[in-house]
Amino acid sequence: MKFKPNKYSIESTDYQVGQDNFNKWGFDVHNTVFTASVALSILFIVTLLMLEPADAKAAIDSIKGSVLSNFDFLFMWGANILLIFAIVLAFSPLGKIRLGGDKATTDYSTMSWISMLFAAGMGIGLIFWGVAEPTAFFTNWYGTPLNAEPFTPEGRELALGATVFHWGLHAWAIYGMTALCLAYFVYNKGLPLSMRSVFYPLLGDKVWGITGDIIDVLTVLVTLFGLATSLGLGGAQAASGISHVFGFENSLYLKQFIILLIMGLAILSVTRGMDGGVKLLSNLNMVIAFIFLGLIAALNFTTVLDSLATAVVGYVKNIIPLSQSSGRDDTTWLHGWTVFYWAWWVAYAPFFGMFVARISKGRTVREFLVCVLVIPTLVTTAWMSVFGGVAIEQIIDKVGLLGAEQGITDVSLSLFYMLDAYPLGDVLSIIAVVLIVVFFVTTLDSGSIVIDSMTAGGKLEVPMKQKIVWAIISGVIAMVMLWIGGTQSIQALQSITIIAALPFTIILLLGCVSLLKGLLTEVDKPKVIDERIKQS
Repeated sequence: MKFKPNKYSIESTDYQVGQDNFNKWGFDVHNTVFTASVALSILFIVTLLMLEPADAKAAIDSIKGSVLSNFDFLFMWGANILLIFAIVLAFSPLGKIRLGGDKATTDYSTMSWISMLFAAGMGIGLIFWGVAEPTAFFTNWYGTPLNAEPFTPEGRELALGATVFHWGLHAWAIYGMTALCLAYFVYNKGLPLSMRSVFYPLLGDKVWGITGDIIDVLTVLVTLFGLATSLGLGGAQAASGISHVFGFENSLYLKQFIILLIMGLAILSVTRGMDGGVKLLSNLNMVIAFIFLGLIAALNFTTVLDSLATAVVGYVKNIIPLSQSSGRDDTTWLHGWTVFYWAWWVAYAPFFGMFVARISKGRTVREFLVCVLVIPTLVTTAWMSVFGGVAIEQIIDKVGLLGAEQGITDVSLSLFYMLDAYPLGDVLSIIAVVLIVVFFVTTLDSGSIVIDSMTAGGKLEVPMKQKIVWAIISGVIAMVMLWIGGTQSIQALQSITIIAALPFTIILLLGCVSLLKGLLTEVDKPKVIDERIKQS
């Protein structure tokens, strides 16, 4: 294939970014995508108000169970293929291609860039599951990985290794490939920042019509519902922590207040722009997170060293058997954890991919993939090993509430139960609550930016009020769900997000094919440039 810089680019089509936008009352939004997304969001809220939450949840859970059971192979092998593709691409000659062209420069330092992608990708999940997941695996709370015997050294190794497996290379390959697809077509081909752009090499000009509109509206809804779910679950965990530390009643009003606080702080962050908002908060997140991690590690130095080594060994030894979808005896655990996680990462991939694409101009494909795959995996390995290892040690030694209960009784309180075992437990718990709130503010801020871009026809610069609108809608959905059905409604929405991940898995795999077609238009670029230099 010869060097064809204009192939699959905005120059090869008559489409202009923003040509279908509605410009009135200070808004600059895509007519169809914005209208349909807002209308369907309002319809969803009204439907929630009319239905019995328990009945709706039961029906949705039934569909989710069917999806996870019948399509486990698609989720498992989809994640495997994305990881293999990312590794091969990073170390192939195509890895030298720079996002934005040969002369493109980065907008953010490597440290700020990593902080932002980490905060948007998994920061809050580590707080929620850092203690709960390894503890659950070790104590057979809902199955054990590869049917390991609970409360044994083998069970401990697999508990830590399987936790790292869920938050390691596979997860970041799903996120990273989505982000790379978007970033390449935006910065190298000049296409709008929306999911439809990824499929231009496969669908051609159909992406500018109703087909593209459907892709973008589905992406908006999955992102919006995922954000609302995170807000609801995060509000519940923060409320549990505040109630546990300060003795307040863990009421609906406390949860609603926390969501309002997060929403208000996110709006303030949005008004400060990318540098004064998301970038600043992401850097603050990383500082607080590493201080928190360092304190726990210092208090349990010997345990942490041992659990870190055990987690790495457990991950490396079992990554292949844990990646299989057939011939498994631990199907309950497989469907309840791994398949669920892969579906969850796929559902969140458009949100993460859109945001990271915006901040990744100037990186080479190789630098992008290596950093996105390796650095967050190292951080998550350290985090899960420290918190999970300490929690398991407390269970073995029968220390604190985890030791007394021999496991977890309330997922949202598991971290705080672990911290209670220390003289400075209340101080550590306050730090944890602050970290939860700041991570969620960052998530809602970056999510509002992403949804706004998709509903603005893929424009990178849009009026500020549009981002605020989406921050408010996400918060309102979470508050309404908590009000009418509590965690049942939140979990029902979580299930909807997982169901939506099924078609998105296929979309992501097709996106990789499309990305490869785009990258191959640049394979002879150096040769062409050399010939032009000689001729001149």
